Order: sequence, then structure tokens, then C-alpha cells
Amino acid sequence: MLPASHPILTCDAARRLEEMLFSGDEAKEWSAMQRAGRAVAAAVLRDFEELGGFPADGRILVLAGKGHNGGDALIATQAILEKFPSAIADVVFIFGERSLRPLAARAWQSGTGLLTRVRRVDMDQETHDTCYALCLDGVFGLQFRPPAEPRVAKLLARVNALPIRLRAAVDLPSAGLFRADFTYATGSVKSPALDLATAGRVRYLDLGFFEVERVAPSALDRVLTSAVLAPLAALRAPQSDKRAYGHVFVVAGSRSYPGAALMTVLAALRSGAGLVTAFVPESLVPAFAARAPEAMWVGWPETPDGGLALEGRHLLRARLDHASALVIGPGLGREAETLALVADLVESAKVPLVLDADALQSEIVRAGKAVRILTPHAGEFARIKDAVPTGATLVLKGPVTRIESRAGLQPAFGRAKGGLKSRPAAEAIVYHSFFGGPVLARGGSGDVLAGLIGGLLAQIVAERPSAPRGGESASATLLAAARGVVWHGLAADALARAHGQTAVATTQLLDFLPAVLRDS
Repeated sequence: MLPASHPILTCDAARRLEEMLFSGDEAKEWSAMQRAGRAVAAAVLRDFEELGGFPADGRILVLAGKGHNGGDALIATQAILEKFPSAIADVVFIFGERSLRPLAARAWQSGTGLLTRVRRVDMDQETHDTCYALCLDGVFGLQFRPPAEPRVAKLLARVNALPIRLRAAVDLPSAGLFRADFTYATGSVKSPALDLATAGRVRYLDLGFFEVERVAPSALDRVLTSAVLAPLAALRAPQSDKRAYGHVFVVAGSRSYPGAALMTVLAALRSGAGLVTAFVPESLVPAFAARAPEAMWVGWPETPDGGLALEGRHLLRARLDHASALVIGPGLGREAETLALVADLVESAKVPLVLDADALQSEIVRAGKAVRILTPHAGEFARIKDAVPTGATLVLKGPVTRIESRAGLQPAFGRAKGGLKSRPAAEAIVYHSFFGGPVLARGGSGDVLAGLIGGLLAQIVAERPSAPRGGESASATLLAAARGVVWHGLAADALARAHGQTAVATTQLLDFLPAVLRDS
């Protein structure tokens, strides 16, 4: 189990955790509410950067319920108003101000100094002509039991129709009806957020609830945190040698898809690996060597259509003793000869593998005995799921990327109505990364991820010289996959905040990798 991860809880388990932590102590609960509300405010303002930043005179619509979620939303609003003196807020007390529970009422009263900029809006008041920058949904919390009463459902539908730039839910979108762009999970991620289409992008706000994990230590769903990157940000040994940081081999590319190979190699170079050797079609080497002279480029004989030919396999075999990890797949194409070559390479490999893109074929992923990481998107996973070998680490790419590594069991990712989702079976643990977003929904992002993971895997293998060749444990592949996915996702978040989601290029991700490590 990765230490840089926290359990995803059912609503009942989350409620038990809070009871255990606070034991009914109002002072502790108030402190936690303040931390949660201010964490929501900070996260909202960070995510607003993808839209160019929160407007100085922005208007906020607050939907406040009776309990803690309403209190969190009110404190978040107060924090935003403090930062933006020209901003104003409309607050809707869904069940009336008198219904507020003590801590929610205290949250409301604590902002009395801002009342000149806060307007209480009646539930039946027309608001359709008001343009809001932000809506904060704090109606229902862990105590909610469906269905919502008709008047509340009607209000939520009306709010969904308003012209709001960013819609944020505290913990869960109320009644599953509020349509959120972001759901901010305070203290713990609640499991319904994994399946609700209305949750939008989930952000986990760690409030320190799991500094000592006392609830669901063996939860089958876990959320990855940025702490998994901390070792990469530390000082390296003063007497370092490039060989100490691994040697990653990349077998990729074709004349039809040259860019995939180049992006994979560029990412491997940025991963921190000491050495990168790339095997690509020989016609591509001059241009690629000029673009990335740090890599060692080996020209591979080509098929008539520009793929890697079988006759070049000696080029890899002669060098393979120097490799720490091997990445195969980006941009290879699907020529029969190239796929036969890849199957042969995987069958004989003695080093850990990362198989991506065109290498994700059933006959390839089941070949050989080397430990491996598979990086399919949903369509590729549907193609190979019955061929995944025991002990493989799966990285299922999507709006929420999920990682699974286990031995002796069938894959936990299953198909459900509406698409692929994680349904852990037996003892499988699925790690969820909520980093990244729509900025990754463009060609090449998977190639960058494959290169990152391969470079990280090479470093982990190099750090463990006592392990027998080819006998590296599955924990190495799991750690490399987790670090790569989180680093990739955080870089995507940083890119979107700097330049927006639309007018960017995939290779710009590489420029945000250094800053992400500094902030982890």
C-alpha cells in the first residue's frame, strides 16, 4: 500500500471518522470547520485561475443548508470576500436562517463584519437575471437521505440554469442534483463522488484527518496525494553518478506517428533518469537528435511503410544489459511485422516494462515474465482486459486516472452502465488520482505520461541494486506509476492555470514539471 494515499470512505465511515476525531467537542469541530471553509476558498481561487482568475468584483451565490456543509460554504465565502473587497455575495438559506445548527449559525455570525456585502436571498426570489462568478453548494452533507423534497430539487434545477462561471460543491453535489464543475472533498473523499456525473472534477482537501489512520486502513479505494512526489524534490547525493539514476530504453515511433516517440523521450529526459536511449525508425534520427541531443538515438531498420522491422531486434538485445527499464509502444503503429517484433521483445525482456499505445495488444501484454506497467485508456483496456497477466500494474487513463497493482487476482476494473468504473474485487486496491483535467484531453498526453513513468521506473530500479535482474517487486511498478500519474496531473493543473485549457500544446506540460516538484 502506498503511504502517500488516503482511504476513500463511504458516507457512514466518514461520519464515524469525524465522530472519532472530535468526540462531540464543539471547539474541535469549529476549528475543523474553519480549516475546511478556508481550504475550500483557497482551492476555488486556484481553480478559478483556469478561467483567468476570480473577478475583483465577482458575485457569489451561496446555497447554505442546516449543517456543516452550509457552515463550510459560509466560511469559504467570507474568506473570498476578505480577499476581494469589491466582491459581493447572495446567500440562500435553503431551510431558513433559523434552521441553522449551532456551528453553521456561528459561521454565519462570524462574517457579520462583511454584511454590507452580503445579501440574504429568499428561496422564492427570482435570480435568473443575475450573473454569478461562483456558486457554492453547501446544502446537504453526510446526513442526507434521498430523495430531496420537491421545492429543494426545483431550486437546484433553477440554479443549474443560471449563467455561473464556476460551480463548486462542498463534499458532494447536493442530492446528486447540483451540477458542479468541482467538488471539494474536505477531510476525506466520500465514495459517491467517484460515481456521480454531477460531481465534476473532484479535489481532495487534506485537513490532516489521516495523520494517524484509524478508520478504513484497508479501504479498497484510495486517493493519491502529492506527497508521493516528495522524494523527487529532495537533494540528490553529492557524489551522484548518472548511472545511479537508471537507464531507460524507449522503443517507439514510425514514419506515420513520429511525434509520439519524440514526446515520450522528452518526458523521459525530464523524469530525472540518468540515461535515455531511444530506438526509433532510422529516418527519424537526424531530426530527433537535433531536437533532444541529451538522448542516445539508435536508428532502427524500417518496414516499407515506416514501422520498426524485425531485422533490427539485435540492436536492442545487444544493449539490453544496460537498461533499467524499457518503454514500448508510443507511435509504433499496427503493422503485423512491428507487432510481431514487439511481442518477441516482450517475451524475452528481463527488465521492467512500460507498455503503452500500440503495444497494448492481448498477445503482447500476456507475453513474457518481466514485471510491467500497462497504460491503457478505456478503449484499449476493453481490448486487453482478459489478457492482463498476474502482477501487472494497470494505469487506466481517464478524467480520473486509476492505478491498480496486485498479484494472483483478476483486474478490479470492470464495466458498468455508462462506462468503465472501478469496482474492486477480492483484495485489490485501486488508487485514484484527481489531478489534471480536460487540458489532458488532447493527443500526446499519454505519450508524455509513458515517458515519465518509464524514467521514474528506471530510477527506482537503479536505487535497488540488490534486487535480482528482472526480479524487481510489483511495489516498484506501483510507485513509478503513482509518481508518474500524479506528476503528470499536477503539471496539467499548472498548465491550465497559467494558460487556460484550450490554446495550449501537450509538450507544454514538460515546462511545468519542475515547478510542480518545488511545490510538492
